[in-house]
Amino acid sequence: MKYGAVNLSQGFPDFEPPAEILNRLAQIAPVGPHQYSLTWGAQNFREALAEKQSKYMGIPIDPEKEIVVTCGSTEAMMAAMMTVVNPGDKVVVFSPFYENYTADTVLSGAEPIYVHLRPPDFAFDADQLEEAFRQDPKALILCNPSNPSGKVFTREELTLIADFAKKYDTYVITDEVYEHIVYAPYAHTYIASLPGMFERTISCSSLSKTYSITGWRIGYIIAPERITKIARNVHDFLTVGAAAPLQEAAVTGLKFGEDYYAGLLAEYTRKRDLFLKGLADIGIPYTEPQGAYYILLDMSEFGPTDDVRFCEELAEKVGVGAVPGSSFFKEKINHIIRLHFAKKDETLIEALNRMQHIRTKLLGGCG
Repeated sequence: MKYGAVNLSQGFPDFEPPAEILNRLAQIAPVGPHQYSLTWGAQNFREALAEKQSKYMGIPIDPEKEIVVTCGSTEAMMAAMMTVVNPGDKVVVFSPFYENYTADTVLSGAEPIYVHLRPPDFAFDADQLEEAFRQDPKALILCNPSNPSGKVFTREELTLIADFAKKYDTYVITDEVYEHIVYAPYAHTYIASLPGMFERTISCSSLSKTYSITGWRIGYIIAPERITKIARNVHDFLTVGAAAPLQEAAVTGLKFGEDYYAGLLAEYTRKRDLFLKGLADIGIPYTEPQGAYYILLDMSEFGPTDDVRFCEELAEKVGVGAVPGSSFFKEKINHIIRLHFAKKDETLIEALNRMQHIRTKLLGGCG
């Protein structure tokens, strides 16, 4: 903000949510609901969510017993952790990871065990993963599609994770907020839908990315009743409940047909292609995302020794806001930054225009 940089750091859109949802919110504003709904989620919201997710996850979901509506997926993840993880337990976290996962683990009094995902496809080593499971973790956190790498775990990879989870009696806590942003030829598989996994999976997600309403903070947990009974208590003590009028308006989005999700994916595919072509023209190496809307860039050419300082200089001298890669990696790195492309075309084009001069601005050379 200080330097007027184009903000490609924090992962939120700069375009409006669907008009149907906004129109419904306008109808609700003068009449409500404006008081508490049921703490674990309004009845009609849970029913609409159960119908939608049953379709996409391929498993029947009971809106009365298997859903907890939360204040965003951030709370969903924390409530899930506090439901099944006790102080002194261990939790498996893939690296790179969304930075909240380590914080969630530490706040729960647990110890993270990191498993490396190898660029450029961010695959894991099965032996290393099983070694982590041998340490008797209470849970594994799975972000799929992944922030920050854009990795989409294959069905074969998820089956292997599931086999280990069953073998070592471990819960899987998922973060699936980008479930509808998966680029061809990749496909999203819900690990809860694999044989024997619903009973040990706590599926967390939100409406933020799917309907471009990150500020509404509506998330949810889907899990077996024995888990949601406890998660509802944790959620009640954390936040009481998600905003009643926003749940009411969001029901409209949950009832969208398949054409909406196809259109969402088509639009993000187009934005991805536009942005990747621009980066390729500039000549900056990057990993091509399989899902979500983030890109990891390799800035080795610029010789950064401190990626935080590098991102500060990028904002100040080039005018583009990025996130330092050390926010996401347990491994020691200084040459990776993260950008995202959930922006209007004109925003992305402006950022690319500024980055065309990155070598002149940062190295003093031609570019």
